[in-house]
Amino acid sequence: MEYRTIAAPCEGSITEKRSEFIAQLHPVLTVEEAASFIEQTKAKHHKARHNVWAYTLRTDGAMRYSDDGEPQGTGGVPVLSVLQKSGLTDVVCVVTRYFGGVLLGASGLTRAYSAAAALAVQNAQIQCFCEAVRLQIVMDYGLYGKVSYLLPDYGILEVASDFGAAVTLCIDVKKEMHPLLEAHLTEISCGTIQTTVLMEHYVDFASVSSAL
Repeated sequence: MEYRTIAAPCEGSITEKRSEFIAQLHPVLTVEEAASFIEQTKAKHHKARHNVWAYTLRTDGAMRYSDDGEPQGTGGVPVLSVLQKSGLTDVVCVVTRYFGGVLLGASGLTRAYSAAAALAVQNAQIQCFCEAVRLQIVMDYGLYGKVSYLLPDYGILEVASDFGAAVTLCIDVKKEMHPLLEAHLTEISCGTIQTTVLMEHYVDFASVSSAL
């Protein structure tokens, strides 16, 4: 299992027939965080005609949107559609519209809100999180060379290392690769390597390269 989200807040803006559309994309984990960001954005852009928004969360599959006074289906739904097509979750997007005096019509509004949200997504640093196991590996010094040669084949991330009486490594490995790695470690050490699962969590393997 994996999911895609963003690493940090980002923006995208377009101008359509003198109306400015400013899309702000923000990472959130809960409905409360999403609601708070929406209210903050509305307060910041209180002079704007509309603050259309949408969010999608992993928690309970929560998903909501609002046209904020625009004709039904011309704002919130297009923004939500952009988030869904991008495969993003745990995000909220607010698109602020400063009216330029020219009516855009339903199709024009839909295109403009979609384009602004899509530009914000384009400007985002995307993270892809995978289910991972944090594994502690304890071995004799004589095995370290074999293990350090083996681990990159499993796409691991090194978290910590300690070279005391024995070599202790703390790594993250994708959950589906964990059983294979355990078996390989047992094979090359005749069962002398000690491994302990410290926790299961989600890791963005693409954002950090292995130090081994």
